[in-house]
Amino acid sequence: MSIPLKTSTDYERKEIVMAVIHLTETNFDKEVLGADIPVLVDFWAPWCNPCRMLSPVIEEIAEEVTDVKVCKVNIDEASILADRYGVMSIPTLILFKNGEIAAKSVGAKQKPEIIEFIKA
Repeated sequence: MSIPLKTSTDYERKEIVMAVIHLTETNFDKEVLGADIPVLVDFWAPWCNPCRMLSPVIEEIAEEVTDVKVCKVNIDEASILADRYGVMSIPTLILFKNGEIAAKSVGAKQKPEIIEFIKA
């Protein structure tokens, strides 16, 4: 899904496509806790095979779903965030709404399951 926009001069259709935002301890609070829309956060690591399998699915969701911000946290680089949110296994998906955890899911999921997770 993307939001079509019209320009004021030529009325050509333009699309806004959201990309995955890579989070760090520095930008997490602003991007997630301060967001005005729900935020899906994928906690992952480069050495994790299920995480690597999930990565293209997360990228697709970021491009298609425009009413949710999609982010990733590399737990090797931001272990404090993993500790803060009790991430014991990866991949872990956490859905934040209004700065609070709304849902949490552990393990690799297929795209339809993640879409349902976001919408629930």
